[in-house]
Order: sequence, then C-alpha cells, then structure tokens
Amino acid sequence: MAEYNLQTPLTDEALTKLKAGDVVKLTGTIHTARDAAHKRLIDLLDKGEPLPFDLKGSVIYYVGPSPAPPGRPIGSAGPTTSYRMDTYAPRLHSLGCKASVGKGKRSDAVKQALKDHTAVYFGATGGAGALLSKCITAAKVIAFDELGPEAIRELTVVDFPLLVINDSHGGELYVHPDRKAAGLE
Repeated sequence: MAEYNLQTPLTDEALTKLKAGDVVKLTGTIHTARDAAHKRLIDLLDKGEPLPFDLKGSVIYYVGPSPAPPGRPIGSAGPTTSYRMDTYAPRLHSLGCKASVGKGKRSDAVKQALKDHTAVYFGATGGAGALLSKCITAAKVIAFDELGPEAIRELTVVDFPLLVINDSHGGELYVHPDRKAAGLE
C-alpha cells in the first residue's frame, strides 16, 4: 500500500498511479451531493442546462453534514452509503468527474465507468464524521439550498484522509483486502 498527497482538480496522470488499498490525503476543493442532488444534476444535464460546478477533475463526496457548530465551517461530515448514487455516477464520470467518496460497494456499472474514464472511488471512514470535519476548512452551499443537508456544498479540504476502494484499473479493495496475497503488490 502506497500513500499519496493529491490536489484537486484530479488528473488522469495522478489517478493512474493509484491502486486499491492506497491511502490518499486530498487537498483542495470538493463538492457534496447525495441522492436528491444527484437526481437534480442529471435533470439539469437532460435539459442542457449548466451544472452548479465544473465536473472536469471533480471529486463528489456523498455526505449530508450536520449543522456547523460555532466557529466551525461544518458539522459532522461522515460518508453515506454510495450505492444510492450508482444510477447517476457513470454519467457524471463520463463528463469528467474523477472521483467519488463514500462508503460501501459500488455497482458493476460504476466500476466499469471508473476504468473507462480513469476515475476512482475513495472510501472515507464511516462513523468518524466529527474527525473528518476537522479536515474541512471552508464550506458553502452552492446549489439546491432547499435540500438542507443534501444541498450541494463546495468544501475546501486539507489532508482529507481517504482509502482507494476501486481504482481505475479494475482493482477493488473489498475483493482483495490482502493486496500482497492477491498479487497486487
């Protein structure tokens, strides 16, 4: 397992180095979106309307954060289960989204999209939302404010700790948790 420090926006060059099981500390701008926000993004695309953020090189974090306590930009920000976004993710990857962050397994269609479009799926530690929020230095709602916690937010993250679950080569940590025994190292 290797460790990498990556900066957004993500590039094909940076992502092709990653293998399932690698640790990444991510710094830069990422966006939040859950089920309802994903549906609205797809609706905008279907209507030919612009999205609230540029998908090229983007990272989408599947999170519905709690309200920010005094003096903090965001409350607890732990990942939600990713499969609920599997219907939408392949299209977003085809348009330039380079990574998603969540927890749990992804569908075969998402795994194929990661290979086809040089993208990755990162896992964030479930149950550690308060700790993860300490890596978020700024947060602002940029779209769909009426969705409350599910609104799209632009986050600034510093050394946000992630684990590569699915890489752009078809590797999956959940299938081969022991990389050396699986011949991945």
